[in-house]
Amino acid sequence: MAKINDCDIPEDLYYDGEHDVWVRFEESNTFVVGMTDIAQSLAGRFLYAHIKEAGKHVEAGKSIATVESSKWVGPVRTPVAGEIIAVNEKVEENPCLINKSPYNDGWIARLKIKDIAEAKNRLITGKAAVEVYKKKIEEQKIECKKIK
Repeated sequence: MAKINDCDIPEDLYYDGEHDVWVRFEESNTFVVGMTDIAQSLAGRFLYAHIKEAGKHVEAGKSIATVESSKWVGPVRTPVAGEIIAVNEKVEENPCLINKSPYNDGWIARLKIKDIAEAKNRLITGKAAVEVYKKKIEEQKIECKKIK
């Protein structure tokens, strides 16, 4: 895992650098979406999270959830189209899980997809993702902090 200005960037995940969300592809054509450490740090403590319900199909770039923090209200966008098959109810009950554990306990939703290979081609991963976030962190002078 890369760490830049205390921002964690797991190199095994895939990222949409524009919307600061990560994707973890799983077996059986599913993937999990969450917000990056950078996104949670910029937003501040999350106070509210509403995730779309399972069974909904969501197009790439569209909202799968709405979150509200002490500094920001807005959508969490999925970078890959799919059907929501599970939501993280713990995040709806305790939104600051996104702050405490953005890559593990703070995941947002699990979706089913038709073509993982095509989806992977649209995202960045590994050293390429680290370089994109390194540039962003340095340009915007971002320092990540986990809320306890």
